[in-house]
Amino acid sequence: MAITLSQVSFATTHSHINDRSLGLKRSLFIKGFSGAPLSFDFKTNFGQAIENVSSKRLGTTPHNRSRHVVCTIWQDNKVPVAPLELENSTRPPTNLYSEKSLHTATILSVDKISGPNAPGEIYRIVYFHDGFLPYWEGQVLRVMKAPDENPFEPGNPKNLSYFSAASSRYGDSFNGKTTTLCVRSIPGTTSEILCKSKPGDKIQLAGPTREAMILGDFKNPNATHIFVATGTGVAPFRAHLQRFFKEDIPTFQFSGLAWLFQGASNNDSLLFKSEFEQYQKEYPNNFLYNIALSREQKNKLGGKMYVQDIFSDYADEVLELLLKGAYIYLGGRKDMVKPIEDALGDAAMKIGKKWDDILTSLKINNQWRVEVY
Repeated sequence: MAITLSQVSFATTHSHINDRSLGLKRSLFIKGFSGAPLSFDFKTNFGQAIENVSSKRLGTTPHNRSRHVVCTIWQDNKVPVAPLELENSTRPPTNLYSEKSLHTATILSVDKISGPNAPGEIYRIVYFHDGFLPYWEGQVLRVMKAPDENPFEPGNPKNLSYFSAASSRYGDSFNGKTTTLCVRSIPGTTSEILCKSKPGDKIQLAGPTREAMILGDFKNPNATHIFVATGTGVAPFRAHLQRFFKEDIPTFQFSGLAWLFQGASNNDSLLFKSEFEQYQKEYPNNFLYNIALSREQKNKLGGKMYVQDIFSDYADEVLELLLKGAYIYLGGRKDMVKPIEDALGDAAMKIGKKWDDILTSLKINNQWRVEVY
């Protein structure tokens, strides 16, 4: 497939990443160039290059690690979205609906997305709100089944449960009128009721609310974002990645780096895997993807491989990115947070820095963003 870019600019900052197993590798970040397809001569001197952590992540072999080019790739399979007015707001919509004034929406589909060997059942639920419940990627909605007798009369707010939107603001229909939820069915809860719903059933919603998983720099398409997720905690990251790599948004053409660490029990519970692998195939220089399967993989000590274990293998590289302004987001189980902090603390010690000072700075700059349970 021909690769076309919208404009070219060369990186001018030189940095050193200490990749423990591969050593230092040079690469060149390019963004934009309009017109004809490009071909790259890897022996050409493009000017000053920057060291890039992605050579190890992009599946390079010992024979082709000498240099690679990192660029923004605009491919023909991006989907147009509407209405583009959803791009105009400078702040996320917040609490448009409350417990006393709920929005009633219609379920369009309920599909089980976990496999037969997954330890629990997880469903992809799509509902139709007709554009009356806008939100941003990373926001949370409170949801419950509408009362059978009158679906437009507010139900009992005690039944409202929190769910992150798993689709971008344009929804999986790309028209701004639907939203996708990723719901684990837990017996005796609102989630079980939602997972047993049928197309045409009514639900009620409050929100949207919360901002922890909204992009730290949502206006900058060249930023670096590091996502760490367990289970359904991947939902907001799926929304962000959809925006980055699936949608054709004239005012937001992602040219940065997204790095997803995803943890699950096994392959059958690894959510949206095919989507993420497709992004990795189409945008190998803009998307890095690492998985941890606790019931199928072992960590370096021989124990179960959790997402914090795979993360710790790359803590040096992640810390280097954070110190250069990257944003990190933790979504899912709270027991992953301390091991991740410990791994980054070890990485900080190697370069003579104190993790507590770094963490304080990250929080002040909104680079450290956590929503766990």
